This record gives sequence, C-alpha cells and structure tokens, in this order.
Amino acid sequence: MDSLVNRSENVNLSLMSYVSFTFVGYFIIGLSLSVLPIFINKSLGFSLVVAGLVISLQYVSTFFLRAYSGKIIDGKGPKPAVLFSMLSFSLTGIFLMIAYYFRLSPFISLTFLIITRLLTGCAEGMVGASPINWAIMALGEKYTAKIISYNGVACYGALAIGASLGIIIEHKFSLYGIGIISIILGILGFLFARTKENKTNTHPKESQSFWKVLGKVAPFGICLALGGLGFACISTFITLYYNYFHWNNGALCLSIFGGLFVAGRLVFSNVINNYGGIKVAIACLLVETIGLLIIAFATTSQMALLGAGVTGLGFSLLFPALGVVAIKSVSPSSQGSALAGYGLFIDLSLGVAGPLIGAVADIFGMKYIFPFSAAMVFVGLGLAFVLKNKSKFDQA
Repeated sequence: MDSLVNRSENVNLSLMSYVSFTFVGYFIIGLSLSVLPIFINKSLGFSLVVAGLVISLQYVSTFFLRAYSGKIIDGKGPKPAVLFSMLSFSLTGIFLMIAYYFRLSPFISLTFLIITRLLTGCAEGMVGASPINWAIMALGEKYTAKIISYNGVACYGALAIGASLGIIIEHKFSLYGIGIISIILGILGFLFARTKENKTNTHPKESQSFWKVLGKVAPFGICLALGGLGFACISTFITLYYNYFHWNNGALCLSIFGGLFVAGRLVFSNVINNYGGIKVAIACLLVETIGLLIIAFATTSQMALLGAGVTGLGFSLLFPALGVVAIKSVSPSSQGSALAGYGLFIDLSLGVAGPLIGAVADIFGMKYIFPFSAAMVFVGLGLAFVLKNKSKFDQA
C-alpha cells in the first residue's frame, strides 16, 4: 500500500516538474497581457484597434509555430522545443524593455512591441504541446489524461496569476520590471530544462506529415473550437455584458469561471480514463451549454455568476477529454504533431471569437451574445455525438 502511495506521489512530482515549463511560459505571457493594451492606447496614443491587432499578433505566430514544434518533438524530442521557448520568452523581456525605453517615440516603441508579440507567439507555439509530450514519454501513455489536465491547470492558473501581478509590477516598476522578471524566469526555465533527460520517439521514421496528422485530429479539434467559444465569450465580453445590464462585479464572473475550471480538472481528472474521452466530452459540452443558457436568461448578476461557474465546470475537461481521443487517432510516433495540431483549434477559436461575437453584439444586440455562444457549443455537442457513433461504427 505504501509503495503505491509513494509511486503516486513520485508520478505527481515528476508530472509537475514537466508542466512547470507551461506555468513559467504562460505566467510570462500573463504578466504583459493586462498592461500592454493600456500602454499602447494611453501611453503611445494609438487606437484600441491598433492595440488589439498588436496583441493578436501573438496568436498568428503561435499558429505557425505549432506545426514546427510538432515536427521537432516527433523528430528530436520535446526538450529542444522547450529550450527554444524559454530562450524566446527571455528575449520578449529584452524587447519589452527596449519598447518602453522608446516610449516617447510611439512608432519606434510600437515596432519593438510588435517584435515582442511575435516572439511571445513563437515561444507559446513551442511550449504549447512540448511539456505534455515530454511527460507522456517519461511517465507513460496511461497518464495522458492526467498530464493534459494538470498542464491546463498550470496554463490557466499562470495566466490568471501573471495578469494580476503584471498590473501591480507595472504600477510600481513600469514595463522594465515586467521585462526583467520575464528575462529571469525564461533563463531559469531554460537552465531547469537542461537538467532533464530528453525523450525521443522509438520509431521516428514512422512519423507522418503534420498536415496528414492534422486531418486526423481535425474533427476533435473542431469540436474543441466550438466549445471554446463559450469560454471566449465569458473571458472577452462578460464585463461589457454586466455593464449593459447595469450589474456590478462583472470581473467576479471570471474568478468564478476560473475557480470551477481548476476544481473540475483536479477533482474529475480520472473520469476520462474511467468513461472514455468522447463520453466525457459530451457531458462537458452539455454542462457548458446549460451554463451559457443560465447566463443568457439571467435576470440578476448572481444568476449570471452561477452560469459562469457551471460553464467553467463544463469547459474544464473538454480539452483533455478530446485530446486523449485525438492522440489515439494517430501512431505513437506522431503524437507530437497530433497535440500541436489539436492545439491549433483552441488558438483558432480564441482568435475568431472576438470579432465573431462582437459582430453578433453589433448586429443583434449585447443580450444575444450568450444565446449565440450556447448555440455554437450545442453544435459542438452534436458533433461529439457524431464522433461517438462513428467510433462505434469503426470498431464494429
């Protein structure tokens, strides 16, 4: 009994050592995420449209680097990708400090901020799937669901903590402080990654092209992207939604959503192994749809908070549930590309959600954004049922 407990503790410690790279990377991303739009708009004098475009550049480079990272992971192992990402995160700190130094020359400063955002996207693209693959290679495929779940907690937890601390650091030490911390954390992450043993595919010649792998994981990725619209609607528009109805504490919805998201990942991480990824994904999408409908029909801010919590709980296991099935749809030698390709769809979802839901608000009115998001998640639920039935047909 004691040996089983010790084994479980060793697995958890080892798992956390790998997802720590995810935490470092997304903590650095979070540090500047909450302050750069204000800096671009208020300090440099550019419009909010320009601020939004500069911030979005990160997702463009992330999109293109995911394919490259999958190729590196399958061919050379995840360690080189993690090392590259940590160095890139350090470079973002350097260029952020340069951008702040030229703050009295707005166009020069903006140019360096664009470089900063592109580098941030490169770093995110390389670290996105690398720690997950590294942990799977080190601990075994039976821990896949748990690894993806813990990695998600590290990702969203780091973003939340980083965004909050970024405001405080910028207020006390300006962007120089954020730049210095980014450099230090990136270097520490790089040095720690160097101490860990790399893992490589045992059958690298069997690896398929990224685009062929992408085609196999696309159905699961599309389902994930539809589910991601619910999260995107809350994270992007909930404060404006509260303001529309003259409610207070719209930001509390984000905290409730995040709290239930993390709780869902930690408490229910084993249900994927027990019931299967597709069944769990169906349950997640159903719960998420209900949560969004609660917000859509809420008549009080308290009811909207309840809906945000239900939505967070529903969304919590969607990524790992579909991710486990997506990985199994390809050979073990192509799992790096599979995870990288699968992750593209959440990037696509978050990138498209802003203008798409914003257009719904402009054309039909703010009160229609959550019914629309619920409808999109419900379409994802229908797709999940199709995938479940297809899986049964393939096995027959």
